[in-house]
Amino acid sequence: MNRVVIYVLMIAVFFTATSELVIAGILNVLANQMNISVSLAGQLITVYSLAFAIGTPVIIALSVRIPRKRLLLLAIVVFIAGNFLSIASTNFMVLMAARMLLGVSSGVFIVAAFSAAAKMVPVEKIGSAIGTIILGFSSAMILGVPLGVALTNMYSWQTIFLFLGIGGIVILIGLALLLPQIEGDAPVPFKQQMGLLANPVIFYALLLVLFREAGNSVMFTYIASFLGDILHRSSAEIGLMMLVFGLAGAVGSRIGGSAVDKWGSAKLILIGVTIHVIALLLLPLAVHSFPVAITLLSLWIMSMFTLGPATQTYFIERAPQASNLIISLNISVTQVGIAAGASVGGLVVNWQDTVLYNPLAAGLILIFALTSAAVSIRKSRPLKLPSL
Repeated sequence: MNRVVIYVLMIAVFFTATSELVIAGILNVLANQMNISVSLAGQLITVYSLAFAIGTPVIIALSVRIPRKRLLLLAIVVFIAGNFLSIASTNFMVLMAARMLLGVSSGVFIVAAFSAAAKMVPVEKIGSAIGTIILGFSSAMILGVPLGVALTNMYSWQTIFLFLGIGGIVILIGLALLLPQIEGDAPVPFKQQMGLLANPVIFYALLLVLFREAGNSVMFTYIASFLGDILHRSSAEIGLMMLVFGLAGAVGSRIGGSAVDKWGSAKLILIGVTIHVIALLLLPLAVHSFPVAITLLSLWIMSMFTLGPATQTYFIERAPQASNLIISLNISVTQVGIAAGASVGGLVVNWQDTVLYNPLAAGLILIFALTSAAVSIRKSRPLKLPSL
């Protein structure tokens, strides 16, 4: 039964991740249909990330005693409301509010899903369970975004949110019927939980996440431009390459979950970030050989998704008494890193008027991620909450 529930949580993450990623794919159409500029439409991504980053840790901290089943169901209800509010949006400000609801509900759901999975399976299977849930992200890239673009082109941008809203209702029913009762965390004072951030193990692990996501975002935000301008691929070929990357991500998620259980989260983090750095630093040297370039890009994407289960498991292992708070902070830092990396990537493009050097900038930032990981792991041991 627990295996079935894990797969239901994975499908739920597919819907929440699609709600986040699809906007980038339909931005131009949405802007045209709402009669707004593309740059203004792009703020829908910003408000989603901010709501996700700021709202998630606050709500998770305040809801620590709430049973995980109730919290997951509440998060899905808000997610459904956000999608139907998107459909009913008559102006841009209402759509912005809907995106905020989607951002907060998605963040809370993901944290609660990881927490529930960690409590439903044996300790030695936590990595595999989290890796399965993270498959929802790569599936959103493979299926969710292309489906959203297709529905938008055939009908309107509201159609994808109708699909997500209906999917949310199905998930709500499935979780209500299948999810067992899972208690929340022990009622640890918020001040004590926040005291963990003073520990260098957690602090440097969060720096790892910040630099890793920033470095990845420097490259990933402009991946389509790199494929088109530097590797000279057509629009159809770029679409095919994105599918390949999504498949590489799915493989990485599965490998990551199994490898965490076999080798441990710390070792996998060091291996994964090292592959990140090597692949991206070599990429500018391989632009004249498409097979080599696409292999390096696929290795980078695969290692990116492999690190998901490793990082989440690492936090759960190091701070089990405050795992919800730490995971939510991890996810919030992820969103901050993505936003920062996109800005840095834009500066690099404007500096040389080309995306050729974005892999180098990304690789250099990822060296900081590797250093932070090494420091955290060197100081690492299972943590106890500091006493007041």
